[in-house]
Amino acid sequence: MTNNTKPLFFILDISRLLSRSGASAPTGIDRVELAYARHFLAHLSNRSSFCAMHPFGFMGCIKYETAENFITLLSKQWNNSNIGRPALRVATKIRRGLIRRQILRKDNTIYLNVSHHHLTHPRTINAFLRKTGARFVPMIHDVIPIDYPEYARAREPQRHKRRIKTVAQLADAVIVPSVYVKDTLSRHLGKNTLSLPIWPVLHGVEAPIVTKFTDTDAIPEMKRILGRPYFVCLSTIEPRKNHLLLLLLWRRMIEQLGNTVPVLVIIGKRGWENENVVDLLERCPTLENHVIECQALSDTDVHAILCGSKGLLFPTFVEGFGLPVSEALARGVPVLCSDIPVLREVGGNVAEYLDPLNGQAWQEAVADYKDNGIRRNAQLQRLEEWHTISWEDSIRLALTHLEEKFT
Repeated sequence: MTNNTKPLFFILDISRLLSRSGASAPTGIDRVELAYARHFLAHLSNRSSFCAMHPFGFMGCIKYETAENFITLLSKQWNNSNIGRPALRVATKIRRGLIRRQILRKDNTIYLNVSHHHLTHPRTINAFLRKTGARFVPMIHDVIPIDYPEYARAREPQRHKRRIKTVAQLADAVIVPSVYVKDTLSRHLGKNTLSLPIWPVLHGVEAPIVTKFTDTDAIPEMKRILGRPYFVCLSTIEPRKNHLLLLLLWRRMIEQLGNTVPVLVIIGKRGWENENVVDLLERCPTLENHVIECQALSDTDVHAILCGSKGLLFPTFVEGFGLPVSEALARGVPVLCSDIPVLREVGGNVAEYLDPLNGQAWQEAVADYKDNGIRRNAQLQRLEEWHTISWEDSIRLALTHLEEKFT
C-alpha cells in the first residue's frame, strides 16, 4: 500500500464502445466496458474522465458531457434495437474531437482499460501514461487464444501474446473475471506475477427484469415457439461455443421423437470458422421447424425470450467467465452448462454441469427439463438461494482493490 492520501482519479478507456457504436447488440466484453462507464457516470463523476484511441494511433481525452451523451445513447440503442444507431453519430464526433482535446494531468490517476482494446500498441499506451502520469490497470478477460489457438482466428494467438506482453511491461495491477483466468494468466506472466497484483472480480449482471416474450410482431421467427417449450443457447456462433453438439443432438431427437421435441432458440451473431454449424442452420430440413436463429436482438428481447424458456443451454469448451450463465440464473432461469472450472465459479451449486462431449447426457437433461422433471425442479429449488452479484457490487469491489493498493 502507498502513503498517498489523495483519492484516486480514474480515466476509463471507452475505445471499444466507440468501435462498436454501429452494432445493434453488445458482446460480453461490450457489456463490461459499458457497465464500468455507466458506474463512473453515476457514482464517480467528479473523480473520473474518459479517453479513447484515435484511428490514427494516438490516444486522447473526451469531453465529459460528450462521453456522457454517447454512453447514454449507446445504452438505449442496445436496449431497444428499433431506435436505429443514434450512438454512431456521436462516436464519429468524439473521434474528431480527440485531435483537439488536451490531455490533463492529475495526481494519483488510474488509467483503466477493461476491454483488451489496443493492448497490442504498447508505445501508444506508454505515451499516454507519460502524459497523464497515470498508473495502468487493464482487465484481462481470458488467455484462450494462447492456450487454445484452435478456437481463435489465425492471427489472434500472436496478437494476444502481444497484449499479455504489454501487461507484463506496463501494468501496475490487473483485474480478471475469475480465479481460473488469474491462474492461467499468472502462468503466462511467469516471474512478473511475483510483483504484479492480479485481482479476480466476478462480473455483475444488470438488475433483472423478469418478463416473458410476447411480441412476436417484433421478431416474426418467434411465432414458431408459441405454445411450445423451448430452450435458449446464448452466445456468438464460433467453434468453442459448441453449437454443433446442440444441433446434432436436436436432429437426433427430432428423428426419434418427431414434433414433440422442444424448440431450440439460438441467439447470437455468427462468428468465424463455423461452416458446419451454418450449413446445418441453413440447409438441414430436419431442423427447419425446430431450431430458430435470432441475431441482433435488443437486450430487452433477449432477456424476455430467456425468461420464457425451459432453460439456458451453454455447452462451451472454454470460457474466461460465462456471462450468459450468471444472467440466466439472475432471472431465475435454470442452466445446463459445461462442467468446466470457470463455470463452476459462476454457477456455484445451482447450475447443472454436463460433459460438453457427452451428447447422451445432454439429451437426457433436455428431456427432463422440457417436462419439468425432477432435475429441473431441483434446480429451481436451488435457485431460491441464488445471490446475484450486481454490476455495482462487482465494480465497487474492483475499485476497492485499487483504493487499497494505491492510496
